[in-house]
Amino acid sequence: MTSTLISSLLSTSIFPTEYRSWVRIPATSISGGSNIVKQHRRLKVVAKSLHLPLLPFSMSEVLVPTESKTLHLYEARYLALLEESMKRKKNMFVHFILDPISISEKATEASFAARYGCLVLVENVERLDIGALVSIRGACRVKISRFLGTDPYLSGEVRPIQDRFNYESSNEITSKISKIKESMTNLNSLEIKLKAPENSPLQTRLFDSLNWAEDEPPEECEESFFPSLQERLSFAAFQPVSGSTQSELSRLQQQKLKAMDTKDTVERLELSMGLIEENISLIAAKLAIQSLDIR
Repeated sequence: MTSTLISSLLSTSIFPTEYRSWVRIPATSISGGSNIVKQHRRLKVVAKSLHLPLLPFSMSEVLVPTESKTLHLYEARYLALLEESMKRKKNMFVHFILDPISISEKATEASFAARYGCLVLVENVERLDIGALVSIRGACRVKISRFLGTDPYLSGEVRPIQDRFNYESSNEITSKISKIKESMTNLNSLEIKLKAPENSPLQTRLFDSLNWAEDEPPEECEESFFPSLQERLSFAAFQPVSGSTQSELSRLQQQKLKAMDTKDTVERLELSMGLIEENISLIAAKLAIQSLDIR
C-alpha cells in the first residue's frame, strides 16, 4: 500500500516540482456562563471516527476552521473525490498539509507527515468546461489516524481535535471574545473604507468568517466533530486583509500554524487579538496614504 501511496502523491499536480522529488512516505509518520456550560456538555459527545476523502496541500496552504477557499479541481481523481464527497460523505472531505520531516544532507530518502488536517464542507460547486470551481469552508481540526486507500484518490480515517475546556477560564474567554468581536467589527469597517477594485466584494473575508462562526452548526456536520462557539470564534480572525503583501501573507501563515497547534482557547484568542491590532494599524496606515493620494 505504501508504494501505491507514493506513486499517487508524487504524481499530483498540487505540489511544486521539488515535492515530487521526495520518495518515501512511511505510514508511521501520520500524526496522529450557561452558554459555555452548554457548549462543554455538547463536547462530551463521544467522538467517533469518519472515513473521508483526503486532499493534500503544501505547507504554504494551511486552512483553519471558519476560513473559506476556492479550489479549481480538474484532474479526474480530484473530480472523483468531489463526487464522492457530495454524494456519500455529506459534502465533506479533509484538507491537510503534507509536511516533509527528518531530512538530512546525506539522506537519499525523505519522510512525510500528514499535519494540520481540517475537515471542510463543500459550500458551492460551479461546473466549468474543464473541471469545477469548488468553494469550501473549514469546519474543524482533525487528526488523520491512518490512510485507507489511494485509488483514485487518498482516503483515510479521521478523528476530531478540539480545545481542552477549563471552567476556571470561562469568564476570561467570554471577556476576550467580546473584545475580539468589537475589534473585528472595527477592522472590517476600516477594510471597507480602503480603496479596492470595483469587482471586490463588499463583505470582507474577516466578517464572512465571523458570521459563519456565530451561526448554528451545519446539519451535515457530525456533532462530535464540530467545535464549540468559543473555539470557532477564536479562529475567525486568521484571514488576510485587503491589499496584503507577500511578507504579510507569510506572517499570517505562521500565525495560522500557531493557531492550529494550540489546544488552549485563551491562548488562541490572545493570538487573534494581537493579529487584529496589527491589521488595524496596517489598514489605518494604508488609509492615510490613500487620503494623501486623493489630495
